[in-house]
Amino acid sequence: MQGAIEVAGLQTFCRIAGEGPPALLLHGWAGEGASLHPLAAHLAARYRTIAPDLPGFGGTARPPADWGVPDYAAWTAQLLAKLGVERALFLGHSFGGRLAIYLAAMQPALVERLILVDSAGIRPQRTGKQEAAVLVGKAGRAASALPLLGSVAERLRDRWQRAVGSEDYANAGPLRGTFVKVVSQDLRDLLPRIAAPTLLLWGADDDATPLADGQLMEQLIPGARLVIFPGAGHFSYLERTAETCAAIDAFLGPDGGGS
Repeated sequence: MQGAIEVAGLQTFCRIAGEGPPALLLHGWAGEGASLHPLAAHLAARYRTIAPDLPGFGGTARPPADWGVPDYAAWTAQLLAKLGVERALFLGHSFGGRLAIYLAAMQPALVERLILVDSAGIRPQRTGKQEAAVLVGKAGRAASALPLLGSVAERLRDRWQRAVGSEDYANAGPLRGTFVKVVSQDLRDLLPRIAAPTLLLWGADDDATPLADGQLMEQLIPGARLVIFPGAGHFSYLERTAETCAAIDAFLGPDGGGS
């Protein structure tokens, strides 16, 4: 099923498929729940997959103010409560990974297992505005180069290309304040607090959230395992879908990894 529900006062578009224990999939910046369709479709064979459009993207209303990671995380927790979910497998790509990291550290009871795909969360030594411009530019080039088909891929390309067309994304667009606020927060101090079993999936050639970030996360998250996809970039799960699904299956095990 898919459709609109109200979460924390915001009209929210959400896709739900499959049956079984819940799995929440959180998309990257400028994406939407459908961006993660290949992984949601794979997991739906044994999970109840929940793939929302995050506030400000797709069919979900914009935040009423400039939001940071804690605000998006609080909204995510309210979405799960609205759907009657007490604990779930979390999968986050890029920006969605930020939210998953925050919740796994701050509200560990919510997170059964954690899968981070080319996740954001490690802030380089740049200002928030500088990081906003660099991240959008690099990820935009990566998305534009993907040999993908279908309307979702085209929408991703168009959004990134519009962002790249601006000299400084931090100075344009209705979510500019939110973007700067989000990328300004460094989550590395939260990583050692994550107790959920964690799988890290990374493109070796990711230049938006570089492999060094994944290697640092592997060091700081207790028991985390890093799988690297040679030749893949920031959207490694689209470039290496079969390998991504295989790595997820190995991580979850035959019983799906639930407790």
